[in-house]
Amino acid sequence: MREPFFYDITLRDGNQSLKKPWQLSEKCLIFDKLRELNVQAVEVGFPASSHMDFEACKTLADKAWNNLVVSALARTVQKDIDSAVLAIGHAQIPRIHVFLTLSPFHMKYVLNKDPNYCAHTAIEAVKYAYESAKKTNKNAQIQFSVEHFGDCENNIDFVVDTLKQIVKSGASVINLPNTVERKRPRVFINLVEKVIDALGNDVVISMHNHNDLGMATATTVEGYFSGVTQLECCLNGLGERAGNTDFAQVAVALYNSGVSVPVNLDKIYETAITISQMSKVPIYEKAPLVGPEALAHRSGIHQDGAIKTKDMEFGAYRPIRPSLIGRDDDEKIGFTSQSGKSAVYEIINNAGYPITLDEAVRLTPVVKEISEQKGELGADEILNVYFDKILNIEGAFELISFRHESSDKFRLEFKFKNEYKEAFGRGNGPLDACLDALKNAGFERKLSFYKQYALDEDKFGSGASAMSVINLIGHNGEEIIGRAIDKNTAKANVKAIFNALNQLYK
Repeated sequence: MREPFFYDITLRDGNQSLKKPWQLSEKCLIFDKLRELNVQAVEVGFPASSHMDFEACKTLADKAWNNLVVSALARTVQKDIDSAVLAIGHAQIPRIHVFLTLSPFHMKYVLNKDPNYCAHTAIEAVKYAYESAKKTNKNAQIQFSVEHFGDCENNIDFVVDTLKQIVKSGASVINLPNTVERKRPRVFINLVEKVIDALGNDVVISMHNHNDLGMATATTVEGYFSGVTQLECCLNGLGERAGNTDFAQVAVALYNSGVSVPVNLDKIYETAITISQMSKVPIYEKAPLVGPEALAHRSGIHQDGAIKTKDMEFGAYRPIRPSLIGRDDDEKIGFTSQSGKSAVYEIINNAGYPITLDEAVRLTPVVKEISEQKGELGADEILNVYFDKILNIEGAFELISFRHESSDKFRLEFKFKNEYKEAFGRGNGPLDACLDALKNAGFERKLSFYKQYALDEDKFGSGASAMSVINLIGHNGEEIIGRAIDKNTAKANVKAIFNALNQLYK
Protein backbone atom coordinates (compact mmCIF):
# COMPACT_ATOMS: atom_id res chain seq x y z
CA MET A 1 0.00 0.00 0.00
CA ARG A 2 1.42 3.37 -1.00
CA GLU A 3 2.49 5.85 1.66
CA PRO A 4 0.27 8.91 2.13
CA PHE A 5 1.92 12.29 1.60
CA PHE A 6 0.94 14.81 4.30
CA TYR A 7 0.81 18.40 3.07
CA ASP A 8 0.20 20.76 5.97
CA ILE A 9 -1.72 24.00 5.42
CA THR A 10 -1.77 25.36 8.99
CA LEU A 11 0.56 28.29 8.26
CA ARG A 12 -1.47 29.42 5.26
CA ASP A 13 -5.12 28.32 5.37
CA GLY A 14 -5.18 27.98 9.14
CA ASN A 15 -3.44 31.30 9.70
CA GLN A 16 -5.65 33.28 7.32
CA SER A 17 -8.77 32.30 9.27
CA LEU A 18 -7.52 33.56 12.64
CA LYS A 19 -8.84 36.71 14.26
CA LYS A 20 -5.21 37.63 14.90
CA PRO A 21 -2.90 36.00 12.33
CA TRP A 22 0.46 34.80 13.61
CA GLN A 23 3.63 36.87 13.68
CA LEU A 24 6.89 35.53 12.24
CA SER A 25 8.17 34.26 15.59
CA GLU A 26 4.94 32.31 16.09
CA LYS A 27 5.11 30.86 12.59
CA CYS A 28 8.67 29.71 13.25
CA LEU A 29 7.56 27.90 16.40
CA ILE A 30 4.72 26.17 14.53
CA PHE A 31 7.13 25.27 11.73
CA ASP A 32 9.31 23.55 14.34
CA LYS A 33 6.26 21.63 15.58
CA LEU A 34 5.57 20.46 12.04
CA ARG A 35 9.14 19.23 11.85
CA GLU A 36 8.61 17.22 15.04
CA LEU A 37 5.51 15.69 13.45
CA ASN A 38 7.60 14.79 10.39
CA VAL A 39 5.23 16.23 7.78
CA GLN A 40 6.43 15.94 4.20
CA ALA A 41 5.24 19.28 2.84
CA VAL A 42 4.35 22.65 4.37
CA GLU A 43 2.47 25.46 2.68
CA VAL A 44 4.23 28.36 4.37
CA GLY A 45 1.98 31.17 3.16
CA PHE A 46 0.78 33.48 0.41
CA PRO A 47 3.80 35.73 -0.32
CA ALA A 48 1.94 38.24 -2.50
CA SER A 49 -0.68 38.93 0.18
CA SER A 50 1.57 41.16 2.33
CA HIS A 51 5.17 42.09 3.01
CA MET A 52 4.93 40.30 6.37
CA ASP A 53 3.77 37.08 4.72
CA PHE A 54 6.51 37.34 2.09
CA GLU A 55 9.19 37.67 4.76
CA ALA A 56 7.70 34.80 6.73
CA CYS A 57 7.72 32.52 3.68
CA LYS A 58 11.32 33.46 2.93
CA THR A 59 12.43 32.83 6.52
CA LEU A 60 10.66 29.47 6.77
CA ALA A 61 12.16 28.36 3.46
CA ASP A 62 15.57 29.06 5.03
CA LYS A 63 14.63 26.89 8.03
CA ALA A 64 13.38 23.93 5.97
CA TRP A 65 14.78 20.52 6.79
CA ASN A 66 16.08 17.97 4.29
CA ASN A 67 13.56 16.66 1.76
CA LEU A 68 10.78 18.96 2.97
CA VAL A 69 8.61 20.37 0.20
CA VAL A 70 8.16 24.09 0.90
CA SER A 71 5.08 25.44 -0.86
CA ALA A 72 3.74 28.96 -1.41
CA LEU A 73 0.36 30.00 -2.77
CA ALA A 74 -0.12 32.19 -5.85
CA ARG A 75 -3.03 33.33 -7.96
CA THR A 76 -2.82 32.94 -11.74
CA VAL A 77 -1.13 36.32 -12.14
CA GLN A 78 2.55 36.87 -12.84
CA LYS A 79 3.24 39.13 -9.86
CA ASP A 80 1.92 36.49 -7.45
CA ILE A 81 4.03 33.80 -9.09
CA ASP A 82 7.12 36.02 -9.11
CA SER A 83 6.62 36.78 -5.42
CA ALA A 84 6.29 33.08 -4.57
CA VAL A 85 9.41 32.14 -6.55
CA LEU A 86 11.38 34.94 -4.93
CA ALA A 87 10.22 33.95 -1.44
CA ILE A 88 10.82 30.19 -1.49
CA GLY A 89 12.79 29.44 -4.66
CA HIS A 90 15.97 28.90 -2.64
CA ALA A 91 14.45 26.03 -0.61
CA GLN A 92 15.72 22.51 -1.28
CA ILE A 93 12.38 21.53 -2.85
CA PRO A 94 10.24 24.61 -3.57
CA ARG A 95 6.70 24.24 -4.85
CA ILE A 96 4.65 27.03 -6.42
CA HIS A 97 0.97 26.42 -5.75
CA VAL A 98 -1.21 28.12 -8.37
CA PHE A 99 -5.00 28.08 -8.13
CA LEU A 100 -8.04 29.13 -10.14
CA THR A 101 -11.66 28.08 -10.14
CA LEU A 102 -13.17 26.02 -12.95
CA SER A 103 -16.56 25.77 -11.25
CA PRO A 104 -19.44 26.98 -13.48
CA PHE A 105 -21.04 28.90 -10.63
CA HIS A 106 -17.82 30.61 -9.51
CA MET A 107 -16.64 31.46 -13.02
CA LYS A 108 -20.00 33.07 -13.84
CA TYR A 109 -20.98 34.83 -10.63
CA VAL A 110 -17.66 35.60 -8.91
CA LEU A 111 -15.07 35.99 -11.68
CA ASN A 112 -17.51 37.00 -14.43
CA LYS A 113 -15.36 35.09 -16.91
CA ASP A 114 -16.21 32.42 -19.45
CA PRO A 115 -14.81 28.87 -19.07
CA ASN A 116 -12.40 29.10 -22.01
CA TYR A 117 -10.85 32.25 -20.59
CA CYS A 118 -10.35 30.57 -17.20
CA ALA A 119 -8.89 27.43 -18.77
CA HIS A 120 -6.45 29.46 -20.87
CA THR A 121 -5.46 31.60 -17.86
CA ALA A 122 -4.76 28.53 -15.73
CA ILE A 123 -2.70 26.80 -18.42
CA GLU A 124 -0.60 29.89 -19.13
CA ALA A 125 -0.07 30.59 -15.42
CA VAL A 126 1.19 27.07 -14.81
CA LYS A 127 3.50 27.34 -17.81
CA TYR A 128 4.89 30.64 -16.53
CA ALA A 129 5.28 29.29 -12.99
CA TYR A 130 7.09 26.20 -14.25
CA GLU A 131 9.55 28.19 -16.36
CA SER A 132 10.20 30.79 -13.65
CA ALA A 133 10.63 28.31 -10.84
CA LYS A 134 12.86 25.96 -12.82
CA LYS A 135 15.17 28.85 -13.72
CA THR A 136 15.63 29.50 -10.02
CA ASN A 137 15.78 25.91 -8.80
CA LYS A 138 15.87 22.73 -10.87
CA ASN A 139 14.08 20.89 -8.03
CA ALA A 140 11.09 23.23 -8.17
CA GLN A 141 7.60 21.76 -8.48
CA ILE A 142 4.29 23.20 -9.63
CA GLN A 143 0.95 22.41 -8.01
CA PHE A 144 -2.36 23.48 -9.50
CA SER A 145 -5.64 23.64 -7.55
CA VAL A 146 -9.09 23.62 -9.10
CA GLU A 147 -10.79 25.93 -6.62
CA HIS A 148 -14.38 24.80 -5.94
CA PHE A 149 -13.73 21.45 -7.61
CA GLY A 150 -16.63 20.05 -5.57
CA ASP A 151 -18.98 22.22 -7.62
CA CYS A 152 -17.79 20.83 -10.96
CA GLU A 153 -20.26 17.96 -11.39
CA ASN A 154 -21.88 19.54 -14.43
CA ASN A 155 -18.65 20.35 -16.29
CA ILE A 156 -16.30 17.59 -15.15
CA ASP A 157 -15.32 16.68 -18.72
CA PHE A 158 -14.23 20.28 -19.34
CA VAL A 159 -12.26 20.25 -16.08
CA VAL A 160 -10.51 16.99 -16.96
CA ASP A 161 -9.55 18.27 -20.42
CA THR A 162 -8.17 21.46 -18.89
CA LEU A 163 -6.19 19.53 -16.29
CA LYS A 164 -4.57 17.43 -19.00
CA GLN A 165 -3.27 20.63 -20.57
CA ILE A 166 -2.17 21.96 -17.19
CA VAL A 167 -0.13 18.81 -16.56
CA LYS A 168 1.49 19.19 -19.99
CA SER A 169 2.34 22.78 -19.03
CA GLY A 170 4.38 21.64 -16.04
CA ALA A 171 2.13 20.82 -13.08
CA SER A 172 3.23 17.66 -11.29
CA VAL A 173 0.57 17.88 -8.56
CA ILE A 174 -3.15 18.40 -9.16
CA ASN A 175 -5.06 19.42 -6.05
CA LEU A 176 -8.82 18.90 -5.92
CA PRO A 177 -10.40 21.06 -3.22
CA ASN A 178 -13.84 20.61 -1.76
CA THR A 179 -13.73 24.35 -1.14
CA VAL A 180 -17.24 24.32 0.30
CA GLU A 181 -18.53 20.98 1.56
CA ARG A 182 -22.10 20.70 0.26
CA LYS A 183 -22.76 16.97 -0.24
CA ARG A 184 -21.86 13.54 1.09
CA PRO A 185 -18.28 12.30 0.63
CA ARG A 186 -19.10 9.75 -2.08
CA VAL A 187 -20.39 12.43 -4.45
CA PHE A 188 -17.10 14.34 -4.20
CA ILE A 189 -14.97 11.20 -4.43
CA ASN A 190 -16.77 10.19 -7.63
CA LEU A 191 -15.48 13.42 -9.19
CA VAL A 192 -11.98 12.80 -7.86
CA GLU A 193 -11.92 9.29 -9.31
CA LYS A 194 -12.76 10.68 -12.75
CA VAL A 195 -9.64 12.85 -12.59
CA ILE A 196 -7.52 9.95 -11.34
CA ASP A 197 -8.76 7.73 -14.17
CA ALA A 198 -8.07 10.44 -16.75
CA LEU A 199 -4.61 11.49 -15.59
CA GLY A 200 -3.32 8.09 -14.51
CA ASN A 201 0.16 7.94 -13.04
CA ASP A 202 1.42 11.06 -14.76
CA VAL A 203 0.72 13.27 -11.78
CA VAL A 204 0.21 13.28 -8.00
CA ILE A 205 -3.44 13.74 -7.06
CA SER A 206 -4.12 15.80 -3.94
CA MET A 207 -7.20 16.57 -1.84
CA HIS A 208 -8.07 19.69 0.14
CA ASN A 209 -11.35 19.38 2.01
CA HIS A 210 -13.28 21.90 4.06
CA ASN A 211 -15.44 20.77 6.95
CA ASP A 212 -18.67 22.68 6.42
CA LEU A 213 -20.83 19.60 7.01
CA GLY A 214 -18.42 17.87 9.39
CA MET A 215 -17.25 15.21 6.91
CA ALA A 216 -13.82 16.48 5.82
CA THR A 217 -11.93 13.73 7.62
CA ALA A 218 -14.15 10.99 6.17
CA THR A 219 -13.80 12.43 2.67
CA THR A 220 -10.03 12.68 2.95
CA VAL A 221 -9.56 9.17 4.32
CA GLU A 222 -11.83 7.63 1.70
CA GLY A 223 -10.11 9.76 -0.92
CA TYR A 224 -6.81 8.13 -0.02
CA PHE A 225 -8.30 4.67 -0.50
CA SER A 226 -9.70 5.83 -3.85
CA GLY A 227 -6.25 6.73 -5.15
CA VAL A 228 -5.40 10.17 -3.74
CA THR A 229 -1.81 10.37 -2.48
CA GLN A 230 -1.37 13.92 -1.17
CA LEU A 231 -3.58 14.82 1.78
CA GLU A 232 -3.88 18.50 2.62
CA CYS A 233 -4.58 18.84 6.34
CA CYS A 234 -4.55 21.48 9.03
CA LEU A 235 -3.53 21.19 12.68
CA ASN A 236 -6.59 21.25 14.96
CA GLY A 237 -8.77 21.52 11.86
CA LEU A 238 -8.21 25.28 11.62
CA GLY A 239 -9.37 27.07 8.50
CA GLU A 240 -12.08 29.21 6.98
CA ARG A 241 -15.63 28.79 8.33
CA ALA A 242 -15.88 25.31 9.90
CA GLY A 243 -12.23 24.62 9.17
CA ASN A 244 -10.17 22.24 7.07
CA THR A 245 -9.47 18.54 7.34
CA ASP A 246 -8.01 17.79 10.76
CA PHE A 247 -4.42 16.53 10.53
CA ALA A 248 -4.56 14.27 13.60
CA GLN A 249 -7.86 12.64 12.72
CA VAL A 250 -6.69 11.69 9.23
CA ALA A 251 -3.32 10.38 10.44
CA VAL A 252 -4.87 8.19 13.15
CA ALA A 253 -7.73 6.98 10.94
CA LEU A 254 -5.22 5.80 8.35
CA TYR A 255 -3.04 4.21 11.04
CA ASN A 256 -6.05 2.36 12.43
CA SER A 257 -6.82 1.19 8.90
CA GLY A 258 -3.44 -0.50 8.57
CA VAL A 259 -1.70 2.22 6.56
CA SER A 260 1.95 2.98 7.25
CA VAL A 261 1.76 6.63 8.28
CA PRO A 262 5.02 8.65 8.01
CA VAL A 263 4.03 10.92 10.90
CA ASN A 264 5.27 10.94 14.49
CA LEU A 265 1.88 10.20 16.00
CA ASP A 266 3.13 10.53 19.57
CA LYS A 267 3.58 14.27 19.00
CA ILE A 268 -0.07 14.86 18.07
CA TYR A 269 -1.52 15.74 21.47
CA GLU A 270 1.32 18.02 22.54
CA THR A 271 1.13 19.82 19.19
CA ALA A 272 -2.64 20.23 19.42
CA ILE A 273 -2.34 21.92 22.81
CA THR A 274 0.35 24.27 21.48
CA ILE A 275 -1.70 25.22 18.42
CA SER A 276 -4.78 25.87 20.53
CA GLN A 277 -2.84 28.18 22.82
CA MET A 278 -1.20 30.04 19.95
CA SER A 279 -4.33 30.39 17.83
CA LYS A 280 -6.59 31.30 20.77
CA VAL A 281 -9.02 28.74 19.34
CA PRO A 282 -10.00 26.38 22.19
CA ILE A 283 -10.15 22.66 21.61
CA TYR A 284 -13.78 21.87 22.25
CA GLU A 285 -14.27 19.28 24.94
CA LYS A 286 -15.67 16.56 22.67
CA ALA A 287 -13.05 17.03 19.92
CA PRO A 288 -11.95 13.61 18.61
CA LEU A 289 -8.63 12.34 19.98
CA VAL A 290 -7.40 15.59 21.56
CA GLY A 291 -10.47 16.99 23.33
CA PRO A 292 -10.57 16.95 27.15
CA GLU A 293 -13.52 14.54 26.99
CA ALA A 294 -12.26 12.43 24.07
CA LEU A 295 -11.04 9.67 26.39
CA ALA A 296 -13.59 10.06 29.19
CA HIS A 297 -16.01 7.35 30.31
CA ARG A 298 -19.05 7.91 32.54
CA SER A 299 -21.54 5.19 31.71
CA GLY A 300 -21.09 2.21 34.00
CA ILE A 301 -21.10 -0.25 31.09
CA HIS A 302 -18.50 1.75 29.20
CA GLN A 303 -16.35 2.19 32.29
CA ASP A 304 -16.35 -1.52 33.03
CA GLY A 305 -15.17 -2.34 29.51
CA ALA A 306 -12.59 0.46 29.43
CA ILE A 307 -11.10 -0.56 32.78
CA LYS A 308 -10.91 -4.24 31.86
CA THR A 309 -9.04 -3.45 28.62
CA LYS A 310 -7.01 -0.42 29.69
CA ASP A 311 -3.65 -2.18 29.25
CA MET A 312 -4.52 -3.59 25.83
CA GLU A 313 -3.58 -2.09 22.48
CA PHE A 314 -7.15 -2.53 21.25
CA GLY A 315 -9.45 -1.33 24.00
CA ALA A 316 -13.17 -1.31 24.63
CA TYR A 317 -14.92 2.03 24.12
CA ARG A 318 -11.85 3.88 22.84
CA PRO A 319 -10.46 4.29 19.31
CA ILE A 320 -6.77 4.16 20.26
CA ARG A 321 -4.37 3.47 23.06
CA PRO A 322 -3.94 7.02 24.48
CA SER A 323 -0.14 6.81 24.39
CA LEU A 324 -0.29 6.49 20.59
CA ILE A 325 -0.81 10.25 20.35
CA GLY A 326 1.15 11.17 23.47
CA ARG A 327 -1.76 11.14 25.94
CA ASP A 328 -0.13 8.86 28.51
CA ASP A 329 -2.36 8.00 31.49
CA ASP A 330 -4.98 10.36 30.12
CA GLU A 331 -8.01 8.06 29.99
CA LYS A 332 -10.59 9.54 32.33
CA ILE A 333 -13.06 7.65 34.49
CA GLY A 334 -15.63 10.11 35.82
CA PHE A 335 -18.41 9.30 38.27
CA THR A 336 -22.02 10.34 37.73
CA SER A 337 -25.37 8.78 38.56
CA GLN A 338 -24.87 6.70 35.38
CA SER A 339 -21.63 5.13 36.65
CA GLY A 340 -21.10 1.91 38.56
CA LYS A 341 -18.86 -0.15 40.80
CA SER A 342 -16.02 -0.34 38.28
CA ALA A 343 -15.64 3.45 38.37
CA VAL A 344 -15.59 3.51 42.18
CA TYR A 345 -13.01 0.73 42.23
CA GLU A 346 -10.79 2.39 39.62
CA ILE A 347 -10.96 5.92 41.04
CA ILE A 348 -10.08 4.84 44.57
CA ASN A 349 -7.31 2.51 43.42
CA ASN A 350 -5.85 5.23 41.19
CA ALA A 351 -5.81 7.54 44.20
CA GLY A 352 -3.51 5.04 45.92
CA TYR A 353 -5.96 3.34 48.27
CA PRO A 354 -6.45 -0.44 48.07
CA ILE A 355 -10.08 -1.46 47.75
CA THR A 356 -11.84 -4.70 46.86
CA LEU A 357 -14.60 -5.01 44.31
CA ASP A 358 -17.00 -6.02 47.10
CA GLU A 359 -16.20 -2.79 48.92
CA ALA A 360 -16.73 -0.84 45.71
CA VAL A 361 -20.14 -2.48 45.37
CA ARG A 362 -20.93 -1.38 48.92
CA LEU A 363 -19.91 2.21 48.25
CA THR A 364 -21.57 2.61 44.85
CA PRO A 365 -25.17 3.29 46.01
CA VAL A 366 -23.92 5.91 48.47
CA VAL A 367 -21.82 7.67 45.84
CA LYS A 368 -24.63 7.46 43.29
CA GLU A 369 -27.03 9.15 45.69
CA ILE A 370 -24.61 12.04 46.17
CA SER A 371 -24.01 12.29 42.42
CA GLU A 372 -27.72 12.47 41.68
CA GLN A 373 -27.77 15.75 43.59
CA LYS A 374 -24.38 17.20 42.64
CA GLY A 375 -23.58 15.80 39.19
CA GLU A 376 -20.12 14.46 38.40
CA LEU A 377 -18.01 13.79 41.49
CA GLY A 378 -14.29 14.33 41.76
CA ALA A 379 -11.90 11.79 43.23
CA ASP A 380 -11.76 13.72 46.52
CA GLU A 381 -15.52 13.47 46.98
CA ILE A 382 -15.49 9.74 46.32
CA LEU A 383 -12.58 9.31 48.73
CA ASN A 384 -14.58 11.11 51.41
CA VAL A 385 -17.20 8.38 51.10
CA TYR A 386 -14.44 5.76 51.17
CA PHE A 387 -13.03 7.21 54.39
CA ASP A 388 -16.48 7.48 55.95
CA LYS A 389 -17.77 4.05 54.98
CA ILE A 390 -14.58 1.98 54.80
CA LEU A 391 -11.85 3.56 56.93
CA ASN A 392 -13.63 5.51 59.67
CA ILE A 393 -16.42 3.13 60.61
CA GLU A 394 -18.10 3.94 63.88
CA GLY A 395 -19.58 1.14 65.96
CA ALA A 396 -19.55 -0.55 69.32
CA PHE A 397 -15.74 -0.47 69.67
CA GLU A 398 -13.51 2.51 70.38
CA LEU A 399 -9.73 2.08 70.61
CA ILE A 400 -8.14 4.06 73.43
CA SER A 401 -4.54 2.82 73.49
CA PHE A 402 -2.32 -0.13 72.73
CA ARG A 403 1.22 -0.36 74.03
CA HIS A 404 4.08 -2.64 75.10
CA GLU A 405 4.16 -3.75 78.71
CA SER A 406 7.23 -5.95 78.20
CA SER A 407 9.04 -7.62 75.32
CA ASP A 408 6.11 -9.87 74.41
CA LYS A 409 3.25 -8.47 76.49
CA PHE A 410 0.86 -5.81 75.25
CA ARG A 411 -1.79 -3.77 77.01
CA LEU A 412 -5.00 -2.90 75.18
CA GLU A 413 -7.45 -0.25 76.35
CA PHE A 414 -10.76 0.22 74.58
CA LYS A 415 -14.45 0.86 75.00
CA PHE A 416 -17.23 -1.51 74.05
CA LYS A 417 -20.64 0.14 73.93
CA ASN A 418 -19.13 2.99 75.98
CA GLU A 419 -17.93 0.57 78.69
CA TYR A 420 -14.21 0.80 79.48
CA LYS A 421 -12.21 -2.40 78.91
CA GLU A 422 -8.63 -3.33 79.62
CA ALA A 423 -6.94 -6.51 78.42
CA PHE A 424 -3.47 -7.98 78.04
CA GLY A 425 -2.19 -10.16 75.26
CA ARG A 426 0.91 -11.92 73.99
CA GLY A 427 2.01 -12.80 70.50
CA ASN A 428 4.51 -12.50 67.69
CA GLY A 429 4.02 -8.81 67.13
CA PRO A 430 1.23 -6.33 67.79
CA LEU A 431 -1.30 -8.00 65.49
CA ASP A 432 -1.21 -11.35 67.27
CA ALA A 433 -1.00 -9.67 70.67
CA CYS A 434 -4.03 -7.47 69.97
CA LEU A 435 -6.11 -10.48 68.89
CA ASP A 436 -4.95 -12.36 71.99
CA ALA A 437 -5.94 -9.42 74.22
CA LEU A 438 -9.37 -9.26 72.57
CA LYS A 439 -9.78 -13.00 73.12
CA ASN A 440 -8.93 -12.52 76.79
CA ALA A 441 -11.56 -9.77 76.93
CA GLY A 442 -14.20 -12.08 75.44
CA PHE A 443 -14.04 -11.01 71.79
CA GLU A 444 -12.22 -13.85 70.06
CA ARG A 445 -11.78 -13.50 66.31
CA LYS A 446 -9.66 -15.41 63.80
CA LEU A 447 -7.42 -13.59 61.33
CA SER A 448 -7.58 -14.95 57.76
CA PHE A 449 -5.63 -12.28 55.84
CA TYR A 450 -3.18 -9.49 56.53
CA LYS A 451 -1.29 -7.08 54.31
CA GLN A 452 0.30 -3.70 54.87
CA TYR A 453 0.76 -1.11 52.12
CA ALA A 454 3.26 1.74 52.12
CA LEU A 455 1.55 5.01 51.17
CA ASP A 456 3.07 7.88 49.22
CA GLU A 457 3.65 10.67 51.74
CA ASP A 458 3.60 13.29 48.97
CA LYS A 459 0.05 12.23 48.21
CA PHE A 460 -1.29 11.40 51.67
CA GLY A 461 0.76 13.62 53.96
CA SER A 462 3.46 12.91 56.50
CA GLY A 463 0.92 11.53 58.96
CA ALA A 464 -0.10 8.60 56.78
CA SER A 465 2.71 6.27 55.82
CA ALA A 466 1.02 2.85 56.02
CA MET A 467 -2.33 1.21 55.39
CA SER A 468 -3.10 -2.11 57.05
CA VAL A 469 -5.68 -4.46 55.58
CA ILE A 470 -6.90 -7.45 57.59
CA ASN A 471 -9.68 -10.00 57.24
CA LEU A 472 -11.46 -11.33 60.32
CA ILE A 473 -13.78 -14.34 60.29
CA GLY A 474 -17.30 -13.14 61.11
CA HIS A 475 -20.11 -14.66 63.14
CA ASN A 476 -21.27 -16.88 60.27
CA GLY A 477 -17.88 -17.67 58.75
CA GLU A 478 -17.89 -14.67 56.43
CA GLU A 479 -14.75 -12.59 55.97
CA ILE A 480 -14.85 -9.01 57.21
CA ILE A 481 -12.28 -6.60 55.78
CA GLY A 482 -10.77 -4.07 58.14
CA ARG A 483 -8.62 -1.15 57.02
CA ALA A 484 -6.73 1.63 58.75
CA ILE A 485 -4.08 4.25 58.02
CA ASP A 486 -1.45 5.49 60.45
CA LYS A 487 2.12 6.71 60.43
CA ASN A 488 2.87 4.08 63.09
CA THR A 489 2.64 0.71 61.34
CA ALA A 490 1.82 -1.19 64.57
CA LYS A 491 -1.00 1.21 65.34
CA ALA A 492 -2.31 0.87 61.77
CA ASN A 493 -2.62 -2.90 62.37
CA VAL A 494 -4.58 -2.47 65.60
CA LYS A 495 -6.84 0.21 64.13
CA ALA A 496 -7.60 -2.12 61.20
CA ILE A 497 -8.77 -4.81 63.64
CA PHE A 498 -11.08 -2.34 65.36
CA ASN A 499 -12.36 -1.23 61.95
CA ALA A 500 -13.40 -4.83 61.24
CA LEU A 501 -14.88 -5.29 64.72
CA ASN A 502 -17.12 -2.26 64.25
CA GLN A 503 -18.52 -3.88 61.11
CA LEU A 504 -19.26 -7.04 63.08
CA TYR A 505 -20.77 -5.35 66.13
CA LYS A 506 -22.97 -2.61 64.73
